[in-house]
Amino acid sequence: MNIRNRDINLLYLFQILYQEGLASIAAERLAISQPALSHRLNKLRKEFDDPLFVRGIKGLVPTPKAHAIAPQISRLVSELEHFYQSELDVPLDKVKDVIHIYTTDYMESILLPKLLSEIQKIMPFVQIVTHNTQGELPRKMLENGQCDIAIAGFYSDLPSTFYQQKLKEERLNVLARQDHPIIGDTLSLDAYLECKHIVTTLTGDLNGVVDKALSLMGKQRNVISGISSFMIPAQIVSQSDFILTCLDSVADQAMDQFANLQRFNSPVQLSTVNVFQIWHERTQHDAIRAQVRKMIHSILDENGIDR
Repeated sequence: MNIRNRDINLLYLFQILYQEGLASIAAERLAISQPALSHRLNKLRKEFDDPLFVRGIKGLVPTPKAHAIAPQISRLVSELEHFYQSELDVPLDKVKDVIHIYTTDYMESILLPKLLSEIQKIMPFVQIVTHNTQGELPRKMLENGQCDIAIAGFYSDLPSTFYQQKLKEERLNVLARQDHPIIGDTLSLDAYLECKHIVTTLTGDLNGVVDKALSLMGKQRNVISGISSFMIPAQIVSQSDFILTCLDSVADQAMDQFANLQRFNSPVQLSTVNVFQIWHERTQHDAIRAQVRKMIHSILDENGIDR
């Protein structure tokens, strides 16, 4: 095959269609009409001898071949963009881009106030969009370009094509309201197990690190609710006899917000939680995303919660 006979722009079309899944939105991003997009899609299909995208209930559905080639095309498009960006040497304050970050509500609360302000100073035309990481590594999104950076403390078994940087290390604390009927000035394991617990769960699984540690001890706690937020449980605890086991920084924010809370060291021996930012190799050399990653690390270190 001779590259002279190939339309490289079709690779960019493929990536936009794969990311969006809707022809109307893809056409809008490409600044072309839908008939023009259909024409280019037909050329793309001929190039790869496959339908690539077929109509589904909610838009265009990638074929198995589309899923197979998506990571390679994403990498190629990223390298081309990086090449032209470096060749044209566009100043950061002139670049227009959208950065997608997958993380948790608690990380948004400690990161975004400073991150958005810093980005506006240096890259005023770069927009930040956050998404809920939903308890698992957004692997497909990182590979196909829908996610630029993922931040959490529960990612594991990263593929070799992913990079990671440690942002901070946290212990687990216990929050309870003052004048709790079971807990006194200290929190014993017996009192901890006697209490009713609220947990944060992004997947719906109620068997977390605390429960696994207790299971090894032949013990079990009474979990009465799982909530898909790191921030709301502390509010509930401040108004009830329930207790919450949470990260240091979550406890810090809760103590500042609710004056009637008290905190304790966990009576269960637990490992510390390491929070990382993860990115795909396709963005490793992208100047804009590298700058955002640098800002994220700097902000968390400045807040005194790095390592």
